[in-house]
Amino acid sequence: MTPTRIPVIAIVGRPNVGKSSLFNWLAGRRIAIVEPTAGVTRDRLTALIQADDQFLELMDTGGMEMNDESGLTPQVERQIQAAIDLAAVILFVVDVRAGMMPLDEAVANRLRHIAKPILCVVNKCDTPALDAQAAEFFKLGYEPLLCVSAMQGRGKEELLSQIRRALAGNHQAKGDPSSRIRKNAGQASRILANAAIDAVTDGANAPADVAMKLAIVGRRNTGKSTFINSLAQAERMIVSEVPGTTRDSVDVRFERDGQSFIAIDTAGVRRKRSIQSNVEFYSLARAERSIRRADVVLLFLDPKQRVSKVDKQLASYILEQHKPAMFVVNKWDLMRPMATGEWGQYIRATFPSLEFVAIAFITAKNGKNVQTVLNLAQHLHKQAAARVSTGELNRVLNWAMEQQSPPLRQNRRPKIFYVTQVAVHPPTLVLFTNGPELFDNTYVRYLETTFRDHLPFHDVPMKLYLRNKRREDKQPIVHESRKGPKKQKAGRSARGSGLWKDV
Repeated sequence: MTPTRIPVIAIVGRPNVGKSSLFNWLAGRRIAIVEPTAGVTRDRLTALIQADDQFLELMDTGGMEMNDESGLTPQVERQIQAAIDLAAVILFVVDVRAGMMPLDEAVANRLRHIAKPILCVVNKCDTPALDAQAAEFFKLGYEPLLCVSAMQGRGKEELLSQIRRALAGNHQAKGDPSSRIRKNAGQASRILANAAIDAVTDGANAPADVAMKLAIVGRRNTGKSTFINSLAQAERMIVSEVPGTTRDSVDVRFERDGQSFIAIDTAGVRRKRSIQSNVEFYSLARAERSIRRADVVLLFLDPKQRVSKVDKQLASYILEQHKPAMFVVNKWDLMRPMATGEWGQYIRATFPSLEFVAIAFITAKNGKNVQTVLNLAQHLHKQAAARVSTGELNRVLNWAMEQQSPPLRQNRRPKIFYVTQVAVHPPTLVLFTNGPELFDNTYVRYLETTFRDHLPFHDVPMKLYLRNKRREDKQPIVHESRKGPKKQKAGRSARGSGLWKDV
């Protein structure tokens, strides 16, 4: 199977329709908390599943259109919107026993402008007799209706089949817009119109000739717009000493060495309690969306100021999205005669879990090291697209387990039978085991570090999934040699490196 990006399947709906039950059922294990109380799920939860020979990433979300008593409604809604933005297919879940509610219609109206495949999943159809009651949901305008029961295990194969069909249809529609018209003439105009709007406002459908999308994020007045102008070699963005000049996410297309790039300039981010207007609130939301759709993210820091809570939140969000990233310390000309290594050590101490993220020191005003940053960003993008053979992966895994065996847990010996790469952007590895619950986080981090050291993923985030292997397929890895695998040759961007040059 050729590794590609794993399609995200987002599960949405009003509160208490059984989204988390459906999520656990499809995942094959209890991950999300299931309670009759509305609003239990707030954050996005993810799980990897396999449908035939295809891997899918399920994403559970909180209840839409709900007023959270704890005052977390804006945060929950942003998590839901993030899941919708990432999704390749959306499962709109309703409850057959409760019937169609006003909130179901509100959710349907909210989803109606989204130009993505949406499947209406009628949950709690525990018996075939309840399927007839599902007919009222035709009023919501989504066909076909898929009658399932997460509690009784009804309709799983049909649901997965429809998801695969939607993925195939969506891929065809992207290549041939007329296929949507043939498929659903009544909705074609709306879908194509909204797709055009999304292309302008979201920028996710960048032209195919664009080599890389680069998001520039950070606090206000760190020189992001100056950096964009230096890249574009033109005054594309307003530059001012007044903080907060840029208030939207702006795409700037430029060319270097015969290649086209898109630089996404974002509004400066402030602490949430400092957000004083709707303009600043939506600027933050658009900045986060820019991070999600970028290939590489540059987190700008001002060396005249200490790393703040906002910087840490941005770094956490970038890594949560598994985006290749770089710390860019701008305005370094103002810090002479301080050595770059001193500030680099400060960054490493502040972000101990991000030791693999490269650091660059630049002066955007005069273009110092700007081209070098672009070159390094291209290198990160290439790393995120790297593919490694199953044989090489298992040689590294074999060596790692010889060096340090997983500790006993629950009086059982954890075993890993083999590992394979299933996706890129980010590099995604699936380890087949005798029980994911037997591996603690410490050992998983050890494996991730070992893979990073010996594979071409030095400076980019990785995804590791542990899955249960069926008994008949269990074949333990063979310990062929006690000789360790060769470490990848470290270039300019070796793990933990930075552009520590005095500028």
